[in-house]
Amino acid sequence: MLSILIPVFNYNVLPLVQNLKEQLEKLDFLYEIIVLDDASTLFKEENHQLNEEKNVVYEVLENNIGRSKIRNLLTKKAKYNWLLFLDSDVMPASVSFLNNYLPFLNEEIKIVYGGILYQEQKPDRDKLLRWTYGREREALSAVARTSNPYLSFLTLNFLVHKNVLSKVSFNESIPNLRHEDTLFSYNLKCSRIPIIHVNNPVYHFGLDNFENAMRKEKEAISALKNLLDLKLLPYDYVRISRILSWIKRLNLVKFLAYLHTKTEKSCIKNLASDSPTLLIFDFFRLTYLCKLYANSHV
Repeated sequence: MLSILIPVFNYNVLPLVQNLKEQLEKLDFLYEIIVLDDASTLFKEENHQLNEEKNVVYEVLENNIGRSKIRNLLTKKAKYNWLLFLDSDVMPASVSFLNNYLPFLNEEIKIVYGGILYQEQKPDRDKLLRWTYGREREALSAVARTSNPYLSFLTLNFLVHKNVLSKVSFNESIPNLRHEDTLFSYNLKCSRIPIIHVNNPVYHFGLDNFENAMRKEKEAISALKNLLDLKLLPYDYVRISRILSWIKRLNLVKFLAYLHTKTEKSCIKNLASDSPTLLIFDFFRLTYLCKLYANSHV
């Protein structure tokens, strides 16, 4: 028995649900698919067709509640104990995707993460930064992910028992600015709940254009600063904040913030080009974080 839980915001989720149902028809067990729409303004007509699908529940929220709250709400709505969370902009990479998860449906306290892939063909230049970052930093094999199991975890494709989420849920008190998955993985680590990495990926098709990718990255850096300031995350958990702690000890925060101001245009020129450099992206993110700290006088 499995509840497949899909939060959606401004994305056509109908092809994903149809793909899952084709696979489910070949499997002999009870299931439900719950799609919770976080007050979208786009693809209403397409997603409304989900109401015609058997064993599919489609509900539209009146107000946007964000990534943490919607996942907790999906958990509450699920009638089965085993939950498979999928983002709306993904697609199983294999016709045996759901079957590959079946051996892990047992009572152990754990999370099973299947991984992510990106298309081989280069997208348009406007989406190249997000595609490059995804292929080099996210699309890792299970073996590679296992070497750093918690930080290699993404919430777009994971199997979990309700018992786990009764111990560690998504934090609803933080701003809806991203890094909720980072905090979730850290809380899993603190609770000693293992993350099992397997090669059962989904393709991520919802690539942001350059403007949105940069906006979201700045939001993510702001969110990380907030988690650090609230002491919800230690500085040594993620690499960028670990480096920041060294910079603070050396009293170089203002200097790095100054470098951000001086190099921002040249960094953006590279990142928006046909060959974005991830080391420059890392530099941009780190110096932007320093700028936030310099401006807040922390």
